[in-house]
Amino acid sequence: MVVTPVRPVGRKKWSNLIFTSTLYLAPVLDLLLDEVPLEWQPELRLGLQEALVNAVKHGNALDPCKQITVKFSIVSQMYWWVITDQGCDLESSVGSNKDDPTPCHNLECGRGFYILRKIFEHVHWHSGSHRLTLCKKIEQLSKPIII
Repeated sequence: MVVTPVRPVGRKKWSNLIFTSTLYLAPVLDLLLDEVPLEWQPELRLGLQEALVNAVKHGNALDPCKQITVKFSIVSQMYWWVITDQGCDLESSVGSNKDDPTPCHNLECGRGFYILRKIFEHVHWHSGSHRLTLCKKIEQLSKPIII
């Protein structure tokens, strides 16, 4: 696996992460969650893992010669991830309903976007560009007062 993290320079607000298409995602998720408050990391790890698995399996068809690109940004407590794969157009495997990109209708598939919509405030699949945009508003949880 090759992971290429690029941190923002100057006024640039987006970080980039490029890695080969693989299901070994632990180091990638660690990098993507590095700036997320600890109390939000388990939930967001689940969501980002689901999104990345979808990109690797359904987008890039598990082809290790293809890459996944993730752009990340934080703007006013809004955490943004834009995940791009190099696969074929999801619409051909989904049908014509671009708002519901569920690749199959059995118990083993189709839960990914349901999970994403439960975790993130914004989930948008850009089928023409093989890009998924996710956003989560994160506020610091107040610490309990111990008496």
